[in-house]
Amino acid sequence: MKNAWGPLAAVCALVIGVYAYLAQSGLLELLSPNAASTYYNLLVQGFRAGHLSLKLEVPPGLAQLPNPYDPDANSPYRLMPYRLHDLSYYNGRLYLYHGVTPALILFWPFVALTGNYLLHRQAVEISCVIGFLTSVGLLHALWRRYFADVRVGVVAACALALGLTTGMPVLLSRSDVYEVPISCGYMLTMLALAAIWCALHEPERRCRWLATASLAYGLAVGARPSLLFGAVILLVPVVQAWHEPWPRKLSGLLAATGPIVLIGLGLMLYNARRFGSPFEFGVRYLLAGDSQTGSVHHFSLGYLWFNLRLYFLKSVGWSSHFPYVRKMAVPPLPPGHGSVEGPFGILANVPLAWLALAVPLAWRSRSVETVSTLRWFVTAVALLFGISALTIGLFYFTAVRYEVEFLPELLLLAVVGILALEQALANRPAWRHAARWVWGLLLGFSVVFNLLATIEYHAEAHHTLGVHLSETGKASEAAGQFEQALSLYPDYPKAYLSLGVALEQMGRVPEAIEQYKQALRLNPDYIRAHRNLGIALERTGRVPEAIEQYEQVLLLNPGNAEVHNNLGATLAQVGNVSEAIGHFEEALRIAPDYADAHFNLAVALEHTGRVPDAIQHYQQALRLNPDLVGACSALGRLRANEPVAP
Repeated sequence: MKNAWGPLAAVCALVIGVYAYLAQSGLLELLSPNAASTYYNLLVQGFRAGHLSLKLEVPPGLAQLPNPYDPDANSPYRLMPYRLHDLSYYNGRLYLYHGVTPALILFWPFVALTGNYLLHRQAVEISCVIGFLTSVGLLHALWRRYFADVRVGVVAACALALGLTTGMPVLLSRSDVYEVPISCGYMLTMLALAAIWCALHEPERRCRWLATASLAYGLAVGARPSLLFGAVILLVPVVQAWHEPWPRKLSGLLAATGPIVLIGLGLMLYNARRFGSPFEFGVRYLLAGDSQTGSVHHFSLGYLWFNLRLYFLKSVGWSSHFPYVRKMAVPPLPPGHGSVEGPFGILANVPLAWLALAVPLAWRSRSVETVSTLRWFVTAVALLFGISALTIGLFYFTAVRYEVEFLPELLLLAVVGILALEQALANRPAWRHAARWVWGLLLGFSVVFNLLATIEYHAEAHHTLGVHLSETGKASEAAGQFEQALSLYPDYPKAYLSLGVALEQMGRVPEAIEQYKQALRLNPDYIRAHRNLGIALERTGRVPEAIEQYEQVLLLNPGNAEVHNNLGATLAQVGNVSEAIGHFEEALRIAPDYADAHFNLAVALEHTGRVPDAIQHYQQALRLNPDLVGACSALGRLRANEPVAP
């Protein structure tokens, strides 16, 4: 026991080093010019200026929209140059719907003490490190009190599991505004569990520890309101001590509920001051890619089985080459369900979690009093896991980052299972050796999977930066970023597509064609790749092949007005004017204000002798786009009764 901290400290240093290496900014932070302009720091600036909204001007155009929550209408304001994606807009101000706790305990103190702003990436790293170290502290306490005969090497392996199999590597690999409150919630729930441990094992200071747990868990709810129902774990030490006199029971109950109730009232006041309702966090007023108003059901029993399958049972896809891990094939969504964002099935891909089933072995050969206290703590952890998993399972959006709300508790139970298995087999060395091989292999697979799963997100970061460079005209630098993304993750269709776009910008069209074909090799139904390939083939004179690509797009998406227009123009080039007219008319049926389609249809009609109709569409094209010089000159020529050029 004297040398216990050496191996544990080495594992902690290793895990923290891995965290530091893996941590990288997500999309919104990558697009921010500096730390001060990131969402949580804008919120802190708003607080310091005396209001609850972000210190960020509302674009005049957004304020003038009839319905600013219409995704199509607000899309110009959500990314560059305004960067308002997933902010809440209400009464002429912009708010953050994400939990306020990180701003209060991390971002505001940091800028007040240092004068500098904390990046989202750094905040996620800090929260993950503190949460991990707290879980290792719980592991050490469990070992010292209940499993003292287990070797320190086994405990060190359990610490590695708590650091690298709990989804933290993936969370750190895409650290953005979304991951900040989730990692903060993880940190605070681990601190709450540590305080509950102390309340269970130190009866003389139970009230003090219960108040600490209540404060920590209340702040966790302030970070992630979805954790609210897990607050029932605060009552576990109260129920344990229910046989004590009423004054002690009452003081324990007040200590467990007082701080979290006060924090809850503060959150309700915060919401009421922002949105006029204590129960509104701003979700209804989001500027997002899908509308949050109307018939959207954010929580429903109809989503539960679908989500639990994805979170627990369904495996990711596998590839025969590095990094081997691919996103899972998602089954059909239930009615009303939103998006699915890269989850992995825990029982399939983090098989160490199965060791939680060995927890009952911890009760063997122990006194009733000892077993009782250990059971109460395990009950608290299991309750938090089950309630959190159920809450997230009812949600209409499925995402890998949400797994961090329940996976650490499940792995903590699995670690207890490993310790219990080691102690139960202490007098059966052959069986214990075999068991170590089994759980060691499960641990190794789970760690490797967690690390491999991060590679796609590192590739996405290079891709995101490349897209930004491409949009600002730096095609050569963008191509370099896309190539780095593909060196990390060769099965990345979007990176092949983006690299093709950059190569086209550089005039290297034949090379771009090969990149589009690579994207289609990985995803034959990739509409944008078919479209871009068609355009590139047309540019190089390979018109029949371009027509095939446009037709493929329309098979996948018949309502694509742009491709109907492109296909019509290509057919007109090869003399099939009548069929071209059909596609131009279909494009205008889908998008009546499509100026280019009006112009192309006018040209085709003119060549078939339908001059009055041609004049009408030239006029429509000019009304929609006064800069269409070709339409203007054609109208002048037709009005002067000039003959049609051969």
